[in-house]
Amino acid sequence: MAEPTYPKPDISVEAIGIYYRIVAPLMLPFVEGRLLNLFRCSGGRCFFQRNRNHPPSGDLFREPVRFVPLRQKNGRIEEYLYVLDAQGVAACADAGSVEFHGWGSRAGAVERPDRVVIDLDPDVELGFDVVRSAAARLRRGFEVIGLRSFAMLSGGKGIHVVVPIAPEQEWEQVRRFAKSFCTALAQADPARFTVALPKEQRRGRIFLDFLRNQRTATAILPYSARARGGAPVAAPIAWSELEQIASASQFGIADAELLLRRARSRRLAGWGRAEQRLPRFAG
Repeated sequence: MAEPTYPKPDISVEAIGIYYRIVAPLMLPFVEGRLLNLFRCSGGRCFFQRNRNHPPSGDLFREPVRFVPLRQKNGRIEEYLYVLDAQGVAACADAGSVEFHGWGSRAGAVERPDRVVIDLDPDVELGFDVVRSAAARLRRGFEVIGLRSFAMLSGGKGIHVVVPIAPEQEWEQVRRFAKSFCTALAQADPARFTVALPKEQRRGRIFLDFLRNQRTATAILPYSARARGGAPVAAPIAWSELEQIASASQFGIADAELLLRRARSRRLAGWGRAEQRLPRFAG
C-alpha cells in the first residue's frame, strides 16, 4: 500500500524551530515521557512518524529523543518515541516535526492512561459559538460525576476537553468510560451531538470523538503548532474566557511570547493538573 501524502504547511523550518525553543518549557508538563506521534516535514515530504520504523526514518532523531519497545496487536515489536526535556522537543523540531500528537499514557506506565480527551469536531456548517456551548456542556457533565476538566483550542475547528486522571485503570476501562460518557450526551441531546462515525450522519452536529482514548491513538498536545495556514497553535484556555474566544485557531506560532505570558497568568495557573480518579464504570 502506498504511503499517504499530506499537504505541506506554509511554515518555515526556522520559524518552527524558534517557536518550539520558546514554548518547550510550557510543553514539558504535557509532553515529558509521553509517547509521541509526530507530523514531520523532511526531505521534501510530510508524513506521520508513528514509531521508529513507520515510516523508516526514525534514525534521523538526535540522542535526546528516546525510544521504548512496545508490542503491537499484530505481535510485532516497534519502538515508540518520547522526550524527557526541552532538548528533546528541540531535537524533534530539528528533525522537521511540525505537530506533536501524544498518547494518553507515558513511557513509564504505557498500559495505564493518565488523561481522557474528548475532541469536539463540528460539522463545517456550524459556527464556533456552537462549539463553545458544547464544550461548556461537557464541562458540566464531567462536574456531575466529580471530574475537573480543561478546555484547549485545537488549532483546527474544535475544542478538546481534557480530563487528567490517575494512571491506574487500563486502556479498555478508559475507552469504555469515554465512549459511555459521550454516548449518554448524544442520546440526551441528539440534535447537537453524535458519536456516529459516518460523515453523513454528523451533518449539523458535533461529533464527540472519544476514539482518542485507546491504545496507540493520539491527540494534539498543548502548545503544538498545527500544519495549517497561518500556523495556528493548540492553546489551553480558561473556562472563564471561553465566551470571548473567536475561533479554535485564535493563537499561532507568532504568539509565542503571548502564550508564555498567558501560561504564567493566574487565569491559567494549574491548567491540565488535577488529582482525581476515574470513576469505576461498567459501560
